[in-house]
Parts: sequence; structure tokens; C-alpha cells
Amino acid sequence: MSAPSAVAPTGTEMMQHLVESAGAAQQPAADMADLAEVIRTLLAVEARRDTRVRLGGNLFDVVITSSGPEAYAAVALMDAIQGGCGPVIEDPESGWLYWLVPPGSADRWAPHAHAVCLSAPHTITLPSLNRTMPPGPYWHRPSASDRLVPTGPLREALAQLRPEPTPHADLEARLGITF
Repeated sequence: MSAPSAVAPTGTEMMQHLVESAGAAQQPAADMADLAEVIRTLLAVEARRDTRVRLGGNLFDVVITSSGPEAYAAVALMDAIQGGCGPVIEDPESGWLYWLVPPGSADRWAPHAHAVCLSAPHTITLPSLNRTMPPGPYWHRPSASDRLVPTGPLREALAQLRPEPTPHADLEARLGITF
């Protein structure tokens, strides 16, 4: 005796099942909420426009140091360690270097005598990709899509080379936060 045959669902029934199991169509994925903002930002930078971006999220955090001779020596040391330092922005007006480090670094960054690490809710202005000299902030080490500056080696380089003056007091006055 053969077993009763099951009736195969129609194409319409299968499609309805897929639609119902997919969930609400109007709900964006949680990790994609900032995607449009990120794309607009990257397109603006690529289009050679300075662009203000929010730190943290999936992009990067920033370590801030002075931009004196010791900091330049740290860039050279990171060049050797990384085979070309990750992205660093120089702001001649403030006398600072902004080292772009992996997102989440600020959460793990212990107080440092010569550097401060910031994340959200703070912002930074990225210079256009073709700006490699003053006036204004420029790419001391251009941004490469495949790397950021690793915090461990950077932290050690800054502790060894001790760039002065430190940014702590200036940032406390500007941002109203203590380090």
C-alpha cells in the first residue's frame, strides 16, 4: 500500500510564506541604520569636499596628539610597523594630529599622558582626499581603505616618543570634558 501523496504548495503559496517569514518590510536592519549617512560622507570626501563625520559607529575613533617633531617620529615608527602608517590628519591651526583608529578604541583606551582617544558623540572634519598640504587640515598620511592605525603600537610609540604639548587641557576647554 502506498502512502498518501502530499499536495505540493503552489507558487503563490510559497511566495506568501516567504513574504510572511521575512518580517516587516519597513524595518531597516539595526546595523544598517547609518548606511545612507556613511555613503553620503564617503562620496563627499571622494568628491574632494571636506566633510564632517560622527566618530564611532562602524567607521573609526580618533586619537589626538600634538603635531611636533616627536609626533612626526611616531608617524615614521608607525610607517615601519604597518608598512605605511594608517590615516593621520594634521591640523596646523590647532597643532594636532588626528590618528584614525578602529571603532571602539575609545572604550578600551586607558588614560595616556600624551594622547586622548575620542568616539561618539564627537565629530571630526575629514579633509578632501586630495588635500595633502595646508592651508587647513590635511592628510599627513592619506586614508587607505584597507587600514586604520592600530592602537597598541600607536600607544607604545606615543609613550616612548612623548609628543608635547599634550592635547588634554585644550580639549577640556573646548569640549568641557575631563580626561
